[in-house]
Parts: sequence; C-alpha cells; structure tokens
Amino acid sequence: MDPNASRTEDTREVVLSVRDVTVAFGDNVVLDNLSLDVYRGEILGFVGASGTGKSVLLRTVLGLTPKRSGTVSIFGLDLDQIDEQQRMQVDMRLGVLFQHGALFSALSVRENIQVPMREYLDLPKKLMDELAMLKLELVGLPPDAADKFPSELSGGMIKRAALARALALDPDIVFLDEPTSGLDPIGAADFDELVAKLRDTMGLTVYMVTHDLDSLFSVCDRIAVLGKKKVLVDGTIEDMMKFDDPWVKSYFRGKRARQIDLKAREQA
Repeated sequence: MDPNASRTEDTREVVLSVRDVTVAFGDNVVLDNLSLDVYRGEILGFVGASGTGKSVLLRTVLGLTPKRSGTVSIFGLDLDQIDEQQRMQVDMRLGVLFQHGALFSALSVRENIQVPMREYLDLPKKLMDELAMLKLELVGLPPDAADKFPSELSGGMIKRAALARALALDPDIVFLDEPTSGLDPIGAADFDELVAKLRDTMGLTVYMVTHDLDSLFSVCDRIAVLGKKKVLVDGTIEDMMKFDDPWVKSYFRGKRARQIDLKAREQA
C-alpha cells in the first residue's frame, strides 16, 4: 500500500518535522515538547482522545496557532527562519481540508475551488474555470456541482468539494481534519478510497486527523497517537495493538475495533 513501506525509517524522506513543540493557552499547556515526523508518500493517521490537541497541532503546523517553543520544518525549511516569499512557496505546496469542509457559503463550488488560485496565482478566469472543473472531476463530483452553493450539497459532496479546493494548487502535502466525520459508513468508505487513490496517482503525502477506526484500518500506512500532551506511540496497526497504554488498548482493541479487524480479515 505505502510505496515507502519496504524502506527503513532512516531512508525515507521526512517532509514534515515537528520538534519539541509546546503550545499553551494561558496556563493551559496543550502540547508539551511534542515531536513527530511525516514521511513522503505516506498516509498518516493522527488520533487521540477528544480535547487532547489534535487540531491544535494541525493549526500550529499551518501557522494558524502560535507555539511557545520548538520548531516546525516543512520540506527541510524551518518555518521560523524563512522569509515571506519562501513561506508563500511552502504554503502553495500544502492543501488543507478543514473539519466540516469550511466552504464559503456565499461562493459557488467553482468559486470555492478557485480561492487558492486567486490568492497565490495570477491566472485568466477561463483557465481558472478549466482547472476548477478538472479538480471537480478528480474528486468524483459531477460537472453540474460547479455552480451549486454549499447549502445545496449533501455532506459527502461538501467533503469532496472541500478536497477539490485543497487540491487546487497541486500540493505535495494534504492535511485532512476529520474528513469522514458526519458521513455514513458507505460515504466514509468511498472518501477513504478516494484519498488512497489520490495519494497513489498524485504522489501526495496525507496527514489525516481522524477518529474513524475504519480509516485507520483501511488506508493509513502509519498511525500516531496523541496523549499526555505528546506523541505516545507511532507505527502500524500491529504496533498499536501491542502498545501498553489504557487509552490505546481501549481504542484499538475494544469491541468495535475487533469487529473492524475481523471484517478486514474476512475481506482480505
């Protein structure tokens, strides 16, 4: 599944490196000297109990939430040490699907997809229209969705439209924040399949914040667990099963997890 799976960790290219990052809001320390690497071409599932800071770390990596200490490096560049032009070049290589899609309600789907193009590029309207239609097709939406507004879309279509916007600039890394939340099991499975297909065809690296056990079992190459303000463990599903921590045991070896694992084995 992972094109890098046969390599050792030491030989894989790190595209995102978080080192000793601490984030706090007043006296409330949410992340404490947290470190994490993300490798090129993998789908990383980032999990943890509600309120542990999964989305806080995502927003910190994207520069939306300030950190007290530590470093975040993307493509080998320390984000605290680069100038505005370099930061813009990095940002253009990142795509983000925020939780619930976060589409602009007053814009059509086509206009939503074009937001990153307008922000970073100087393109003729005709070309932007063509690119938006290509992105729609890429995520499996019909052409007539382009002129609809978010209020006219189903939950699954909103997720796909938001993913199309995240892919607008052909990024190297895509950040997905709870991409299958609110979707029925069939819709969630279809979305997982789409993410895996896009990773394989576009060479994407995917950082996925999720609670969805199905996603972790079916498409994630590696999992990192957030707890006690740090990354408790990272590795494969098998590594999660062996890790001796009450929350990790309950999450990955509980009744629902066993049912999913049994279903996966039956389908294999």
